[in-house]
Amino acid sequence: MSDPIASASRGIRHVFIRNLELPAHIGVYRNEEGRTQQVRINLDLATDDIADAQDMLENVVDYHKIEKRIRAIIAEGHVRLAETLAERIATACFEDARVRTVRVRVEKLEALTAAESVGIEIERTR
Repeated sequence: MSDPIASASRGIRHVFIRNLELPAHIGVYRNEEGRTQQVRINLDLATDDIADAQDMLENVVDYHKIEKRIRAIIAEGHVRLAETLAERIATACFEDARVRTVRVRVEKLEALTAAESVGIEIERTR
């Protein structure tokens, strides 16, 4: 998805979540096992656009449902790779048939002492 994502001519609406920070069991190293680390998740969704959503939540992609799915994925238990977490989140976003493309960024905030974050960004299209 190249910016900007929203496009009237292509019938695309942009739904996003910015800087969702959650504790997660993640990592491949021994010192990462059995403890949580903060992760930051950013999502960009290209969704079907409708000119008149009639002010009804069921007519649009609900970012609260997406957040709940992310929390449920993290609650499933330890994930070794940020890449795995990103793929699981992307798959969950496609549970809503109106989602055309998803970009997921997962950042580990405690992985390197000299860096603010490290991570992965993926983009998947239906």
